Amino acid sequence: MQIDGNRGGRWTARTVWTALLLTLSLTAQAQDSGANGKSVPDNYYRAELVILERIVEPEAVNEKMANRKVEPTLESGEILHTVDRGGVTETTLDLAPRSDLHLNSAVQRLERSGRYRVLMAAGWYEAFPPGYEGTPLRVAVGDWLSGGDTREIEGNITIDRQRYLHVDVHLNHWQQAEGAMSAPMPTEQGQNEATTASQDNAGNPGPAANELTARSSELKAQPNGIEAQQAPAAAPLELLTWIRENRRMRSEEVHFLDSPTVGVLVFFKKIEASE
Repeated sequence: MQIDGNRGGRWTARTVWTALLLTLSLTAQAQDSGANGKSVPDNYYRAELVILERIVEPEAVNEKMANRKVEPTLESGEILHTVDRGGVTETTLDLAPRSDLHLNSAVQRLERSGRYRVLMAAGWYEAFPPGYEGTPLRVAVGDWLSGGDTREIEGNITIDRQRYLHVDVHLNHWQQAEGAMSAPMPTEQGQNEATTASQDNAGNPGPAANELTARSSELKAQPNGIEAQQAPAAAPLELLTWIRENRRMRSEEVHFLDSPTVGVLVFFKKIEASE
């Protein structure tokens, strides 16, 4: 009986020890899991960015930047938020729901104020370890400017990590240049009327037709031919304002980068394994 009792005792202790190890293992796994059940890496953050436009007349902007030279926007293939001509939104990031963002309450206040137009509110989860070098994230929001075939606010935002997180904002705010549209191309009806007017009653080419033929030959002899003379030039754009700023960030601090017409709210939340 004593032997059986010892065996039973040893079996019970082994069972308890095994259960304890299993519990500790499950606890560690739970601590290393995020909301989606995925392993949380080191230096894991939720990055949040909000782009807004001040509702102000362009004439009220004192900065004169129409003739400022602007470097081309960097293209990396990574998209934060763009809206094409048809209103289709595109991003290459796995964005979190807007309701989950810490900045969502600020966005709601800004929209209610009537002084700002929120053009983008985005957040996503990503690891930013020391030495992280981010790729430029493409942005194109605001009204569509048909003359320049672009949105009025475009550029890119880059996130790097040295000792601290750094956000580099490179955004341009464009406006349509006044009086820059060229004359439209002749319509088919107009061309037919010109042809008819250049013929005599018998339908034979008249003096006007000969003059048109001579003029056509003259234009074709010029560089780019007659097509270059008739093609409407795209209306150029004027730079209204821009943002060129690199800001060092601290976790859980709201930063505001702005120009007279455009503002960017930035917030980083470090995600701990216990969360």
